Amino acid sequence: MVTEKKEHTEKVQELFNRIAPVYDSLNQWLSLGQHHIWKMMAVKWSRPNKGGRALDICCGSGDLAGILSQKVGKTGKVHGLDFSIEQLAVAKEKYPTWIIEWIQGDALELPFSNESFDCVTMGYGLRNLNDIPTALKEILRVLKPGSSASILDFHRPYDPTFSLFQDIYLNSLVVPIAQVYGYKEDYAYISQSLQKFPQGRHQVELGYQSGFSRSVHYPIAQGMMGVLVLTK
Repeated sequence: MVTEKKEHTEKVQELFNRIAPVYDSLNQWLSLGQHHIWKMMAVKWSRPNKGGRALDICCGSGDLAGILSQKVGKTGKVHGLDFSIEQLAVAKEKYPTWIIEWIQGDALELPFSNESFDCVTMGYGLRNLNDIPTALKEILRVLKPGSSASILDFHRPYDPTFSLFQDIYLNSLVVPIAQVYGYKEDYAYISQSLQKFPQGRHQVELGYQSGFSRSVHYPIAQGMMGVLVLTK
């Protein structure tokens, strides 16, 4: 089991290192520009405050961390953590290190002390982790009492009509566009990962089981996306 988890982690890490050069442009194309709106929503639900300390886990190319830095202001501090060195390289080019501290690290073993952060965000990361309960418990550990975490990710709609639309969208639009860039197999992975990813109601249960006092899942984009909001 340990070997399987390690192999999964290495496979996903290699994938995100590989797609780093086109990650931003493909996100823009494939979401029709909507991903910026979804990220703004996720940050808002994490309840950042001026002068606060914020953490973006699985930060990728840094968009959520960048929005957080605007919210906490010059007197605050933002940490962006990811296990992909290539994604972090892109993030550092977009946002100077004096604004955000970029850290290569593991979402399942956060390199921070207990109750360190006023808010936490994660975008498109939870689905790719091989131990979701451990990830949620780590978020709980580093959050200050009363603070919130906001987790944005793809979601399998409960409505069969939109579920079918999502399948068509991913297989007939996302994968062909990714193929043009030479990343067909990498983006075909999205559909595979979604099949194993807990739906909203199950995510809410996992939040409570991890020890959060409040756990709510907000479906967006007709349930094809969702934000899990957790409060310590």
